Amino acid sequence: MALRHAVLAALLDGEYSGYQLAKVFDVGVANFWHALPQQLYAELAKLEKDGLVAGRQVVQETRPNKRLFHVTDAGMAELEQFAAASAKPGFIRDDLVVKVQASDHIGSGPVIDQLDERAAAASAKVELFGNLLRQLRGEMDEDEFLLRGERIGPYLTCLRGLAFEEENRDWCLRIAALLRRRQAVATKSDGA
Repeated sequence: MALRHAVLAALLDGEYSGYQLAKVFDVGVANFWHALPQQLYAELAKLEKDGLVAGRQVVQETRPNKRLFHVTDAGMAELEQFAAASAKPGFIRDDLVVKVQASDHIGSGPVIDQLDERAAAASAKVELFGNLLRQLRGEMDEDEFLLRGERIGPYLTCLRGLAFEEENRDWCLRIAALLRRRQAVATKSDGA
């Protein structure tokens, strides 16, 4: 997947300025695709040049003018072609996992601290996703929303983000506790 497809998918919900798109990415899209604001602005320019999005100038009296972008018919065709192509399997590429792999030889103290930090960050994201899911479904319960909700795509990707962060949190907590127990056993063995 290229950033262009993530941007096109994010623009399906309406017209956004580059700033608004960065906010949408930060809340909804970041759980499956990370991009810095400057990358988004550059991608919007490429998409407009390629005719996949169109922008219009909005004049504002009290603030600088802004450009709003929306997906064109060519952009929809690009997304349809992307959706029809086989998806490549995902993979883990995480520097913390490499540190855990090496912890037997490098000492586990700093790794434990980083696992604790990652678990805390994942817990915060779990809460954020839970709030976002409640906001997306409104007054409906989840089953009703999934059957009758207007747009479930963002909800489904948010569910994936929630599951990822829950698993990430749980793994970090488990591994940090295990490494702490190993340290305690090693300390007792050294002192005996």
